[in-house]
Amino acid sequence: MAIANDVLSTEVLRHGAYLCLSVPAEARRPLAGVALPALAERLGLRNEFEPGAGHPTHAVAFIRRVGATAGAIGDTELERADAIVHVASSAVATVAEFCAEATRLLAPVVKPRVLQGVVRPKDYTSAAMNQFAYAHAVPQQPGAVAPNAFLIPLSKTQAWWAKDWMERHTYFLPRYEHGRMVSQGHALASAAGVPCLMRRTYKAETSPAPAGAYDFVTYFECADADVPTFHAVCAALRDVARNPEWEFVREGPSWQGRRVATWSEMLA
Repeated sequence: MAIANDVLSTEVLRHGAYLCLSVPAEARRPLAGVALPALAERLGLRNEFEPGAGHPTHAVAFIRRVGATAGAIGDTELERADAIVHVASSAVATVAEFCAEATRLLAPVVKPRVLQGVVRPKDYTSAAMNQFAYAHAVPQQPGAVAPNAFLIPLSKTQAWWAKDWMERHTYFLPRYEHGRMVSQGHALASAAGVPCLMRRTYKAETSPAPAGAYDFVTYFECADADVPTFHAVCAALRDVARNPEWEFVREGPSWQGRRVATWSEMLA
């Protein structure tokens, strides 16, 4: 359980949600006419397919299913989702209104599975680690440049949360014994993705997350040429010999999609 000195700040910088939609084939044409694009426009949400300079402050995105793989945490609604809508804003009321109104517009045909969280200042980042892992991170690219999207929610085990913050911190760095590296840790295991994978993580508002929610909802975008790197990074992180942190991780489904420009294209 997190305590006062576990984190640098509890300030919330951004709120976000993924609305996971399972849409029957016969309902796609009628639902394409639902006024969800008008809702996004009314709330001042910019389409991430053309993000401009970095992540839009108030954003919406449409992602069409490519496939999904089950994880240790069963989540049929995400695993079977045909499409995902992302919404994000610095204002919690904007995200809440979008989710509530979208749910109303889609009822009774579709009931979204909503995965949500917040962005806070980084917990385990020194100046040197920020330079290594974040200073050269890939900003969000237009959908035509980086069309691939991956959503992987996960939670840490009770054993992880029972550790104090100093011990948890050690799992993100390489481990050495007598001058010899014995494991890479999270930072080095994932290093290949820094220059080519756009990554975004929403954390639960409390740690650990309440029952039925995930501690983290991780999301990635990349170009076609970088899809093998994404899978290689995932394999490295899941290898507990290289990255002992993953002993304490349980993943939900790994969902893959293709970014599209419009609500109707997502349902085509």
